[in-house]
Amino acid sequence: MLGLAMKAGKVSSGEFATEQAVKSGSAYLVILAETASANTQKKFRNMCAYYKVPCILFGDKEQLGRAIGREYRSSLAVCEAHFAEKIAALLAEA
Repeated sequence: MLGLAMKAGKVSSGEFATEQAVKSGSAYLVILAETASANTQKKFRNMCAYYKVPCILFGDKEQLGRAIGREYRSSLAVCEAHFAEKIAALLAEA
């Protein structure tokens, strides 16, 4: 599902792009790698709480990167509401 969202242009990947998406209000879901540094996790959890964006920990950096057809990524922002809802539901089941 992440790959489909990426092909549709609805995923921002990497720390800077994810931060910009959250702060601009275009992010509907943030996914962080469990292997992201403690500082990165804290930064995004606090930012997501402030901007009221759901934040989910899932997999490692390699898994997140592979899911969108890129190299490793520590953070992703899903920038479309329907994709975000479906991805969050699928991750909750996993």
